[in-house]
Amino acid sequence: MKTRTPISIYIAATIGLTIMAFEMFAQDSGYFYSPFFWALILITTILLLIMNSIGDLVENERFSRLSEEERKEYLNEKNVPYYQKLWNSAFKKQSATEEKDILIDHGFDGITELDNSLPKWWIGLFWFGCVFCAVYLFAFAFTDYAHPEAELNKETKTMLASITEYEKTALQINLETAKYSADNIAEGEQLFKTNCVTCHGDGAKGGIGPNLTDTHWINIKEKSLFKNVFWMLENGSPNNPTMRPFIKEGTITGRDAEKIAAYVYHINQETTPITEAQGGAAPQGEEVKWENNNE
Repeated sequence: MKTRTPISIYIAATIGLTIMAFEMFAQDSGYFYSPFFWALILITTILLLIMNSIGDLVENERFSRLSEEERKEYLNEKNVPYYQKLWNSAFKKQSATEEKDILIDHGFDGITELDNSLPKWWIGLFWFGCVFCAVYLFAFAFTDYAHPEAELNKETKTMLASITEYEKTALQINLETAKYSADNIAEGEQLFKTNCVTCHGDGAKGGIGPNLTDTHWINIKEKSLFKNVFWMLENGSPNNPTMRPFIKEGTITGRDAEKIAAYVYHINQETTPITEAQGGAAPQGEEVKWENNNE
């Protein structure tokens, strides 16, 4: 009669498989805070304990039918700790006498073969891998689990929702509160490419619209360049309807305009202008000396 696997192993394996199933099929990772998850763990544990009790009754009944010699052998085996058995099955080498019992009756050139059983840990990993692959393939085929595109869409929705929530309580940016920050230049460049590059060209060198890197400007509404760009994005050009009031139309927010203005200030005041010889548009308007104040 073989000794049984300890109930603690079954409980640990069941909890592990339950967590794996929730990781694959739950809508979010908050299942640890779900009463349903802990109720399932509790019910499963109770069922395993009941099954273990039934197993004890069956084991006692079988034990009563063993001979004295079989009982002694069973008790000796049962006294060996479970993990020690796993270790022995994986790494313990048989004695010369034990090898004779499992020696296969064939050989070649002095080489013989032993009829060893596979280690239990190896068999366990094998079946775990089979079960995991089956569950993973099912989840991949019929759910959004492990789909990079679905995960990206979910994360994007979460990010956009958090931005929307932040915008509700964040300080609204307008001409009075907008401030220049070098941290906004990189993002402002991307916003410029999305909204402004069609008219003002790559790097704001000009095209349909004027060159924004030189010292000449058509519309001068503020004393500082940063504020002037923000004013234009908010109100549009009174001289050219192509330059729309992006903020008032709702195309961009005041926070976006603050970033675009930071980028334009940077390329106009902190970098070399793009001249006509370099592919830039010819200067338009009048030359301006902006106040050294970008707030």
